Amino acid sequence: MWGNGSVSKRVLIVDDAVVMRMMIKGILAKSGFEIVGEAQNGLEAVEKYMQLQPDLVTMDVVMPEMDGIAAVKQILSHDPSARIVMCTSMGQQALVVEAIQAGAKSFITKPFQAPKIVDTLNKVLAA
Repeated sequence: MWGNGSVSKRVLIVDDAVVMRMMIKGILAKSGFEIVGEAQNGLEAVEKYMQLQPDLVTMDVVMPEMDGIAAVKQILSHDPSARIVMCTSMGQQALVVEAIQAGAKSFITKPFQAPKIVDTLNKVLAA
């Protein structure tokens, strides 16, 4: 670490759609984030979180095997300080509320806008 000013930005990207993961990865890589891993469902997300200990997770809400909200609860039960940002589609407000109540720190909405994503993630990391 470079003194207090610098925030580590190791990110785990969780989405069942490869295209979405690639899109988020592209946006974050350009903005100085380090992508340490990817997962395509909640079960994988929990495993990878334990393994990689990222600084932040972008978590899709609707996924096979285990949804994003269940994954948030599991990750937080192991690491209460985990920073998780939900990725939601328009019209998933109820799920976002549920995820935030479960402990997610914030959310970003698809279709993604690069500046908004970067801004949201930086705010969560700085908090």
